[in-house]
Amino acid sequence: MKKTLIASLCLLALASFTAQAQDAGDSGANNGGWTGSGEFGFASARGNSRTDNANAKLGLSQENEQWKNNFFLNGMRSKGEVSVQDAEGNEINRFTTTANRYDAGASVGYKLDPRSYIVGAARYEHDDFGANLWQGIVSLGYGYIALKNERNELSFEIGPGYKRYRPADKVEEIDGVNTKLRQPTEGEAVARGLVNYKFRITDNTAFEDTFLLEAGSKNKYYQNDAGLSVSMTKKMALKLGFQARYNSNVQPGTKNTDTLTTTNLVYNF
Repeated sequence: MKKTLIASLCLLALASFTAQAQDAGDSGANNGGWTGSGEFGFASARGNSRTDNANAKLGLSQENEQWKNNFFLNGMRSKGEVSVQDAEGNEINRFTTTANRYDAGASVGYKLDPRSYIVGAARYEHDDFGANLWQGIVSLGYGYIALKNERNELSFEIGPGYKRYRPADKVEEIDGVNTKLRQPTEGEAVARGLVNYKFRITDNTAFEDTFLLEAGSKNKYYQNDAGLSVSMTKKMALKLGFQARYNSNVQPGTKNTDTLTTTNLVYNF
């Protein structure tokens, strides 16, 4: 499944870059409608506590008369002191990884008219501490740009897809010892939905919210990303972000909802 998703992402990127080359050939210096941004945030604490947190994001988008495409790559890693028991049963503090997640995805939309488009999408996520160790989806659907002006943009996408995922390891006590049991990989048909809203509050302040739904009979996955960015220059900005992710089917002792709050430096290109 991982190889299939990687191949799907490559095919989506190839189709989009081929279209970009054709557009560039027709319009000379035109970049084909491409824009991009990179984000990075880091925090480190020493003294009474010891923690390291880092997250990074890369996003590319293209929109012109024919295409509406998006590509993204995100990563997050955290280390901190946690209390564990040694072989003798004594509690000790250990500096270890407490979060490790990355995800990548792409969507390629071919416009039927200025507002509607056909979209193919693929997404893959790996999370060492989440409800699922990994999950991936490919889908095909219909998109519609409901609103677009100087300050607002609202678009919708919906369509069927197929998802594969491996639930997190299940912990059971065997002969008095807590043992992790590997769970089998699951697969199911899902309905994928996406709602994206952008609002430019002032000339240097913007708000964006993206809601993703991947719902099947075994598991329902929801993700919402909200961000408020304030530009310092034409290229640099500060961004406050909040992400919430929900899985309906999780192992005992695992929470359904994960949240992430970030404060990042953004570079637009």
